[in-house]
Amino acid sequence: MSTNTLALPDVTASDQALRRFLHGLPGVDPVGLEARAASLGTRSIKTTAKAYAIDLAISMIDLTTLEGADTPGKVRSLAAKAVRPDPTDRDTPATAAVCVYPDMVATAKETLKGSAVKVASVATAFPAGRAALDVKLADTRDAVAAGADEIDMVIDRGAFLAGKYLKVYDEIRAVKEASGSARLKVIFETGELSTYDNIRRASWLGMIAGADFIKTSTGKVAVNATPSNTLLMLEAVRDFRQQTGVQVGVKPAGGIRTTKDAIKFLVLVNETVGADWLDNHWFRFGASSLLNDLLMQRQKLATGRYSGPDYVTVD
Repeated sequence: MSTNTLALPDVTASDQALRRFLHGLPGVDPVGLEARAASLGTRSIKTTAKAYAIDLAISMIDLTTLEGADTPGKVRSLAAKAVRPDPTDRDTPATAAVCVYPDMVATAKETLKGSAVKVASVATAFPAGRAALDVKLADTRDAVAAGADEIDMVIDRGAFLAGKYLKVYDEIRAVKEASGSARLKVIFETGELSTYDNIRRASWLGMIAGADFIKTSTGKVAVNATPSNTLLMLEAVRDFRQQTGVQVGVKPAGGIRTTKDAIKFLVLVNETVGADWLDNHWFRFGASSLLNDLLMQRQKLATGRYSGPDYVTVD
């Protein structure tokens, strides 16, 4: 199911109707939200569960390179690593996807041919999103034409913060249409939304507009994914499915660098939305350095010792 306006038929009839709905959502208790996130972050897990969690986290990574200095060689290397993260251990799962700029999609697609690893492409004038709609749609269509399986778009935060919710909604719908069969991840840049109430509103707005995933951040600002903002988004997708029957994925991105961090997020998923989301079709990590730490911790569990500094590649 890709569209959910049928479940909420009058919400997008006008800017006023959409505003009434979004501002009618229950207010967020910041203290309670942060306390729950912190409490869940203290959960310890047994060694067997840790091994499972590490492999699950690896399988959920969108291995990402989004730099101005990206080259075809770097993208090919990253894509090869996504398919076989640990060349010495064929039991290591592949990552979920490789995430690149649109001009690198074809290179990633060619390298990943024959594998199950998806190609995700940022689009819509990432990361600022400051471009005309026709430019954003052209960006999206170019990425899809080059072979992108998934599109990671950024919302117009300026329009959202100015209360122009219908403009943001219409833009997401247009990008969704331009994405064709590619799954659409909608990035809110939670660090720029200022309040938890705004993050909740953005989550519902993105889902009403047809997002397949809601995503915290671009990784390009000071505050990216946190346990608190991710918990809030998990609660939103849980409540949205209860109300509409539509399941939407969640992708925290930026700042998740260690196995300990990743496991905290998996605990949040398990305790908030349950097993239905413990799969890379519904939960992803946007990360670049996280994979290396997961691989080192994986080897530690298998051998009882940490590998040398050359065990994993330096990205």
